[in-house]
Amino acid sequence: MLDSREAPALDHLRIALVHDWLTGMRGGERALEGLCRLYPHAELFTMFHHPGTVSPLLERRRPQVSFIQRMPFSRRFYRHYLPLFPTAIEQFDFDRFDVIVSTSHCAAKSVVKPGRARHLCYCFTPMRYAWDQFDAYFGADRIGPTASRLMRPLLRRLARWDAATAGRVDRYVAISQHVAGRLRCYYNRPATVVYPPVDTEFFQPTPTEPGPAFLIVSALVPYKRIDLAIEAARLAEVRLRIVGGGPEFGRLRQLAGPTVELLGTLSDDAVREEYRQARAFILPGEEEFGIAPVEAQACGCPVVALNRGGARETVVDGVTGVLVDDPTTAAFADAFRRVQTMSFDTAAIRAHALTFSEQTFLSQLGQAVAEMAAAPREAARW
Repeated sequence: MLDSREAPALDHLRIALVHDWLTGMRGGERALEGLCRLYPHAELFTMFHHPGTVSPLLERRRPQVSFIQRMPFSRRFYRHYLPLFPTAIEQFDFDRFDVIVSTSHCAAKSVVKPGRARHLCYCFTPMRYAWDQFDAYFGADRIGPTASRLMRPLLRRLARWDAATAGRVDRYVAISQHVAGRLRCYYNRPATVVYPPVDTEFFQPTPTEPGPAFLIVSALVPYKRIDLAIEAARLAEVRLRIVGGGPEFGRLRQLAGPTVELLGTLSDDAVREEYRQARAFILPGEEEFGIAPVEAQACGCPVVALNRGGARETVVDGVTGVLVDDPTTAAFADAFRRVQTMSFDTAAIRAHALTFSEQTFLSQLGQAVAEMAAAPREAARW
């Protein structure tokens, strides 16, 4: 395995790292941390950064930000500036860099690079709300019929811009086979796959028996389908604990019955204890990969997940958890009941999670960047 000290030597090259925004520590920011360790002299760019919300390692990089950072109320309402994201990401000057590595789920992949530079995009997903999940974010039942009608042409323009700028990337690396398929569909570009890093050294099991409660650790946003899990828990009459924050918090709190607890954002240590004590981890929505379910498995916790997207690559049905074919309340309630009658091998669950370690990520992504940087110009494009 390769760690940050053994990465392919690119010290002679000037490297820029580009991330959409830094407003908290989620799976994308964990991957960015790995890249910062891999390339300790790289400069970091992002459209906006909320100081104090990310790890000390990322804070020390003093990320360079766009004009959105100075817009009124950008800390709380940055999503309202979505129409400005294309301009914001294109205004960065990368003339002095040889290699650009973007970590993108929105606009970072669309940076304008100088002719001599090479650009690798580690793609979490093409922007989902502009392509196939408009209703989950901007449907009439979410923001009202008038606002939804106004947003639809805006998001269509954003999708056209997203597709038109896909050619600015020399090489795509996707976080899963599921995302690689989306890149072929929306960008007509191939991609190799490097799974995101999971801190399998920190997330470890304990010999104690799990408790009766099921667990969700997630950003509380519409496409995660936390509402479905709440209704399924009520139908199955099981306890459900939900860790995380986001714009859906208030609505979900209204849906939650007496057996459902919304715990808000917790420390990493507290999240690890939740994984260790949970009867099973729940993934009710379709994820491009899903870091939290793999963290749970690293702690020996089985996963109940929708049989779509990245879960097909991270959960082994009947061994490390249960895959649910239908995204319905009844199907998940039935899975909750079945899991309560099943026994799982904690060691087997953890062994599977170890295949997604940070060292594997550093080795594979570092090699992809090195290959791109070393390839002749006519062969650098994948």
